[in-house]
Amino acid sequence: MIDFFLDSYKNAPLWHIALEFLVFVCGILSVWFAKKENIWVYPTGLIATVISVYLLYIAGYIGDMIINGYFSVMSIYGWYVWAKGGTVEDNLPITRTNFKEKITGILLFIITIFVVFGIYKYFDYTINADNYIDMISSGIFFAGMWYMAKKKIENWTLWIIGDIIVVPLYAYRGLGMLSLQYLIFTILAISAYLEWRKILDSKKQTL
Repeated sequence: MIDFFLDSYKNAPLWHIALEFLVFVCGILSVWFAKKENIWVYPTGLIATVISVYLLYIAGYIGDMIINGYFSVMSIYGWYVWAKGGTVEDNLPITRTNFKEKITGILLFIITIFVVFGIYKYFDYTINADNYIDMISSGIFFAGMWYMAKKKIENWTLWIIGDIIVVPLYAYRGLGMLSLQYLIFTILAISAYLEWRKILDSKKQTL
């Protein structure tokens, strides 16, 4: 297993490996800060996603590149919303999605799949089986990032599902460090969901 992950890095430039490691560290920090409702989720996440856009472009994974470009934009938006809302005790508490927000999430999921598919077609990229999986995970992450900016607990459900999908996907593509990163993301997302649900339950008891 170790050889499987290391083989893909044998011919990679050292600075590419360093960049991927920086993405690995900042990505994990970002999820940890999100779990704690700490606004540093966004600057650390922004570093990870901007670098990922470049690395995925070089690797030719357009769907993943687009999703990370979207993450970068949403990190700026979420940073603004969280800063404006203040702490959990102020104007932006953890909540559940209402019916309208659920529909918005579903529409984001569907639109994302069609947009990524269209981009593959526009640039005349060969669409393989793993690219279709990539489109589905992109849709899940698009909706999840939107919910995170709004501090909706459902964001963690979507992150868990998406992470479980992309762990084997990145391993298959030879991106071992990213695969390991998303495995850690899965564990952190489960922990974060339980922590946010506990916060919501405690609020119900005080009402």
